[in-house]
Amino acid sequence: MIGVFDSGYGGLTILKQLRETLPEYDFIYLGDNARAPYGSRSFDVVYEFTRQSVMKLFSMGCHLVILACNTASAKALRTIQQHDLKQTSPFDDSGLTLEEEGYRVLGVIRPTTEIIGNLTHTRHVGIVATEGTIRSESYNMEITKLFPDIKVSGQACPLWAAIVEAGEADSEGAEYFVRKRIGQLLAKDADIDTIILGCTHYPLLMKALKKAVPSGINLVSQGDWVAASLKNYLQRHPETDARCSKGGMIRYYTTESEERFKEIAAKFLNEDLDVQRINII
Repeated sequence: MIGVFDSGYGGLTILKQLRETLPEYDFIYLGDNARAPYGSRSFDVVYEFTRQSVMKLFSMGCHLVILACNTASAKALRTIQQHDLKQTSPFDDSGLTLEEEGYRVLGVIRPTTEIIGNLTHTRHVGIVATEGTIRSESYNMEITKLFPDIKVSGQACPLWAAIVEAGEADSEGAEYFVRKRIGQLLAKDADIDTIILGCTHYPLLMKALKKAVPSGINLVSQGDWVAASLKNYLQRHPETDARCSKGGMIRYYTTESEERFKEIAAKFLNEDLDVQRINII
């Protein structure tokens, strides 16, 4: 099965698009809800929590894991790819590394930045995300690497994810905080014509965002681009695709209460879920 990891619930917006784009594939969703949010935590803590969750998904039979979390992608993905996958596999006695055995970890930042050059005309792009993602400057670095002519401005939006999880995405309070942060972003650069929603919770704030964002500015959510990128990746890597089971199944796991997960996840997926609580460590 393909593993999909998030510190909380926002990754469900990515999972939804993955299921629509790759309906025949099997998925495991793991939410580290007991230790969320990751957004304000240090690099070291986010890396360690993410590494533990990835290894848990590996131990459950996932050879491919998607970090459906911008903070984890920003603070942990590179170290996991460059360090942990180079370590000897703990799942057998082959003596091969995890990478040699075909284990792979992908994030959500690269697929979004790869297409941004086709979406902006002014070459001025804004990012709204958690404090941790903005501080990491991961989007800035990726976009600059691919499109050196694009100017990137970021704005941390510390309350937005909490508003979504509280079920207040359509409230007047949500509109106030969205309008405030969008105003701060556009004050940094009035020429922005494209805004990346750099947190997987934010698509649920689309109603408030469309009210706050001036006409003519594109709002880019990640789900479609991540799903298209994964489909392309599997086509280019048949050896990885061959490891993926294809029965259209999905399993949900959380490190928190099953009932709480069901209640909040329903806001993201509009369906009833069977979920199990597990310990990562």
